[in-house]
Amino acid sequence: MGYTLGQKLIRSHLISGDMTPGSEVGIRIDQTLTQDATGTMAYLEFEAMGVPRVKTELSVAYIDHNTLQTGFENADDHRFIASCAKKHGIRFSRPGNGICHQVHLERFGIPGKTLIGSDSHTPTGGGIGMLAMGAGGLDVAVAMGGGAYYITMPQTVFVNLTGKLPPFVSAKDVILKVLQILSVKGGVGKIIEYGGEGVKTLSVPERATITNMGAELGATTSVFPSDEITRAFLKAQGREDDWTELLPDEDAVYDRVIDIDLSSLTPLAAMPHMPDNVMPVSEIGKIKIDQVCIGSCTNSSLADMLKVAKILKGKKVHPDVSLVVAPGSMQVLNMLAQNGALSDMIGAGARILEAACGPCIGMGQSPNSGGVSLRTFNRNFEGRSGTADAKIYLVSPETAAVSAVAGVFTDPTTCGFDISVEMPESFIINDNLIEPPAPAAEADGVKIQYGPNIKPFPVTESLADDIRAKAILKVGDNITTDHIMPAGAKILPYRSNIPYLSQFCFRQCDGNFAENCKREKAGIIIGGANYGQGSSREHAALVPLYLGIKAVITKSFARIHCANLVNAGIVPLTFSNPDDYGKITQGDGLLLPGIRERIKNNLPVVLNNITKDEEYVLNCELSERQRAIILDGGLLNYTKKNA
Repeated sequence: MGYTLGQKLIRSHLISGDMTPGSEVGIRIDQTLTQDATGTMAYLEFEAMGVPRVKTELSVAYIDHNTLQTGFENADDHRFIASCAKKHGIRFSRPGNGICHQVHLERFGIPGKTLIGSDSHTPTGGGIGMLAMGAGGLDVAVAMGGGAYYITMPQTVFVNLTGKLPPFVSAKDVILKVLQILSVKGGVGKIIEYGGEGVKTLSVPERATITNMGAELGATTSVFPSDEITRAFLKAQGREDDWTELLPDEDAVYDRVIDIDLSSLTPLAAMPHMPDNVMPVSEIGKIKIDQVCIGSCTNSSLADMLKVAKILKGKKVHPDVSLVVAPGSMQVLNMLAQNGALSDMIGAGARILEAACGPCIGMGQSPNSGGVSLRTFNRNFEGRSGTADAKIYLVSPETAAVSAVAGVFTDPTTCGFDISVEMPESFIINDNLIEPPAPAAEADGVKIQYGPNIKPFPVTESLADDIRAKAILKVGDNITTDHIMPAGAKILPYRSNIPYLSQFCFRQCDGNFAENCKREKAGIIIGGANYGQGSSREHAALVPLYLGIKAVITKSFARIHCANLVNAGIVPLTFSNPDDYGKITQGDGLLLPGIRERIKNNLPVVLNNITKDEEYVLNCELSERQRAIILDGGLLNYTKKNA
């Protein structure tokens, strides 16, 4: 029996464990990336480990999230990250150079390499044949220090692509179709591998759009083969020597196969407020729209932007619509400027933003009250845009641009002109916004520059013998990390200040959550299915840790958030009988008796509901390594202890 592409990539980097699905494997990491919203904490953690220089083949620190500088906080964080990068052997991508995933694909991604990043959309690198995964900042710090990255060995879903996309149907519609089939929970514990004859019709940027939004499936990662299309892309980037052919074995066996005929697809949209709430654009109707945003790490490539420019050329954005466009990188923006496409967009009335994440993470461009906003982004969670009652739809660049001109939701296939574009034979190469680190011999002379908003990593303690606390909060299914620790222009500047951030924790679910935690000094959270989906932000674990949360008990967890809870020393537990979830009321007094001894010896965990005099059996599905981390009070303590 042959290997799938994902299995080949894991096998070639395997450090520990066997490749039986469901067991824990340790993987050697070749590359890491961070962005500034999570990077400050990651580098504080790396500093705390005491490792002088990174031990990866390549580590890059990007500035792309907190680029709106309304105070000193973001600028101080950028200065801190730059000094850490210079001292510790990390390349530093300056503000304006672009979104981490777009730039990494262009300048650093290498087929066959492993990459983890402190951003959930790191699987974008799978479009170029990498094993690329989102992770918490502490996991990234450990990998930079030479440690392995641990995951549960995934199953593999094969998406067999046939045919060719019709005009005005794009890669965004492909991944929306996969989300419609699998849902936001359907990829949990799986690698989504794409293949079939249809793959040959997709460029690397199109493949990257698809792997990028694999994060919305909850997948461990998504991956395409590395073939002649990949080679042509790398050659155009001046990096043909980085190319390696990577294909699955012909007799590879998959856990599930999904067939998608590209030629049969139509434009799709994710309706408010979840990426898997997908409908054909033609069935949504001509809804009046207020805003269109084009960009993000999902759809900000040169090809996407050129198609948008062709649609807008000689036209005018509808007077009732605000259109903003954010190219994904300096390279994309520079090429748009040189070939005249930028002028076509500006002439139509588009507002050009800097090459950064911007509105995708609520950093500016919030819609009007109750506004309808079409966005080429990857998430449309309620309130993420910065406007609580906005209605956010996820669409392709083609649908977005055509609708911006029409003023209403419009099926782009009704247009009768050609918008096809060819990939350039060579891209403009200008890496002058990527700063190299100081040579190792000079690193001791580099001073780390801290700002007053940068606070230390929260103090963690080893696991107590028993946990006694109230059910401080009870929430439903599909709680996202945006619910737990929101993004947005008002909050993101404080990602390096856990005490300040704590006042915003779970505010969307319970406005009194932080105050209740401070009053009780301890708490247990009760959650539904797929708890913690969305962003990889470890702040969704670190802030609850700071507020005294000792355990989270759910029907099921999203992968990265569960790992982040373990890293923070918070015990993740699931109900053996999901019906027991309904028996607990917020405010109930709870007891986890002998929890330390039970986790240490891998025994069943019991939860006593003191208020209702009931007992429930819980699962604690942790590896031996994870149990040791929990007992030590988190990954930082564990790493120091075992250094």
